[in-house]
Amino acid sequence: MLVIVAPGQGAQTPGFLSPWLEIPEFRERISAWSEIVELDLVAYGTTAGADEIRDTAVAQPLLVAAALASFETLGVRPGMVAGHSVGELAAAAIAGVLTPEQALALVRERGRAMAKAAAVTETGMSAVLGGAEEDVLAAISKHGLTPANMNGAGQIVAGGTREQLEAFAAEPPEKARVRPLAVAGAFHTVHMAPAVDHLRAEAEALAPADPSVTLLSNSDGAAVSGGGEFLDRLVNQVANPVRWDSCMATMAERGVTAMIELLPGGTLTGLARRALPGVKTVALKTPDDLDTAREVLQ
Repeated sequence: MLVIVAPGQGAQTPGFLSPWLEIPEFRERISAWSEIVELDLVAYGTTAGADEIRDTAVAQPLLVAAALASFETLGVRPGMVAGHSVGELAAAAIAGVLTPEQALALVRERGRAMAKAAAVTETGMSAVLGGAEEDVLAAISKHGLTPANMNGAGQIVAGGTREQLEAFAAEPPEKARVRPLAVAGAFHTVHMAPAVDHLRAEAEALAPADPSVTLLSNSDGAAVSGGGEFLDRLVNQVANPVRWDSCMATMAERGVTAMIELLPGGTLTGLARRALPGVKTVALKTPDDLDTAREVLQ
């Protein structure tokens, strides 16, 4: 079984759209979707610097648009789909819960609301690599932080205030490394609670369809069969931890044999190589990866 996955915030790098825009259909989609998200996605994906695309209100629409455009360009149908954090909006569109246009309008509001929430207090996130999970979680709790991303493969991301993160880095868990992440806030923590209310109000105007393929939720890794339930989960997930470890466990249980990570790929396939041995993985980084991705289905 093929699973297609969409990456979350932090996967973007300066200029990552440049080679893709040479594909006329891809450029056409990105240009059209720029109108919906009210951003020049072509410019942000080609000439903008790292600081500009780190802005939550920019990064989130850029990532969802890139994932969806690369999915359309790839032209394969998966048996399962999942997205990490904001990637869940791309996954919802791929599974037919939302149209691409609805997903992009919603991510526009998600990015703006989360950026506004992040501006209230100086917050951030740090990845914890290695160490025993119980030791890492105990240390995160000791410093008042939240395990915002349980990514599996020995990686947990902690979120909280800058002061909490600095104290945590000065006293890391045993046998673990702490690496600050270049993100603009403590996503998937209580600091994002104000964004949930705004996003819920926006989502109430939508009439989601039930997914046409198996669609996994970040909340607990479960396959969700109802479009309304998935949309509710997606909204609430803004202020709750991402359980990507549980998503990968479900992939293993359901017999996934291949994974394609949409543009800008690399993060989720990297986790899968450690947590899902034997599963073929392809990350879409440049158009040259399209043929390789299609070959995994043969």
